[in-house]
Amino acid sequence: MLESTFMTLMKLIIPLYIAAFVIYAVRAFKGPSIPDVILAVDCMSFDIAAFMAILAVYFKSTFLVSAAIILALWAYLLDIYVAKYLANGEVGA
Repeated sequence: MLESTFMTLMKLIIPLYIAAFVIYAVRAFKGPSIPDVILAVDCMSFDIAAFMAILAVYFKSTFLVSAAIILALWAYLLDIYVAKYLANGEVGA
């Protein structure tokens, strides 16, 4: 019962993730400004991390969860560095 519900939910979620990823990719390649490109890459990273977490639940894999956490933290770190660069013009301590 739970597995069939999950599969039905996945049939709804996967096209949404693919559509969002395509829209983010278009924004990343054609973004009119640097912050638009950064936001698109950031959204793609967090979407992939969330999708990996969903797949980890389905496959009952702890490795996918750890990879999703690392990817989300990497995207967060990228946000901090880019925000600091845009605000101060420098990256560093």
